[in-house]
Amino acid sequence: MKIKCLVVDDEPLAIRLIEKHIEKIDALEVVATCNNAMKAFEILNTQTIDLLFIDIKMPNITGIEFLKNLKNPPKTILTTAYRDFALDGFELGVVDYLLKPITFERFFKAVDKFLSENVKTDIKVKETVQDEFILIKSGIKNHKINTQDILYIESVKDYIKIVLTDNKSITSKYKISDIEVELNQNIFLRIHRSFIINSSKITAFTVNDIEVNGVEVPIGASYKDNVFLFLDEFKN
Repeated sequence: MKIKCLVVDDEPLAIRLIEKHIEKIDALEVVATCNNAMKAFEILNTQTIDLLFIDIKMPNITGIEFLKNLKNPPKTILTTAYRDFALDGFELGVVDYLLKPITFERFFKAVDKFLSENVKTDIKVKETVQDEFILIKSGIKNHKINTQDILYIESVKDYIKIVLTDNKSITSKYKISDIEVELNQNIFLRIHRSFIINSSKITAFTVNDIEVNGVEVPIGASYKDNVFLFLDEFKN
């Protein structure tokens, strides 16, 4: 029997990210998603939910308030972009507290904690890195892009340009911060407010830029600490 999960978040991209993480773990399955607490209440009363993923900051009623008012809440993992609610979450006995953007590594750790405390099972993680893809709309077309084919992504005003290994590029009306959360953060690295690179395509770097397949991409001043930490690991 799989662990039945409910994902609650008012941001569609945040729901999609959690769904993608869940797809990689054989023991879990998503049975429902919704964007507000009232809909979540209906689902909990009509379906069996073993594990709830719920955002804290939502309109009308927060995730914390929602849990406080449930008589028999399921095991819960909180998701949020804010650190301030950690204490409230643990006082409610939640399994874990995940800060956005949520990497798969951190997500897996939270799920492992839930399973080790509640279920006797061997966790199997699907090997999907090579087959990961994103869907990007450009004009009237929806492009299926294998993430391993991406060299880098550049933000240009209200658009992003995705540059691919075959020297082609796809332009879409999309925020770079939104595409960032959809990508595998063990592979893709934000190095500038306008650039995300595929770290597996790095061919050289300096203190000011990173070369990706021969293209020099600048490192933003506010990103340097994080980039240099990554590059230290990259050199090893």
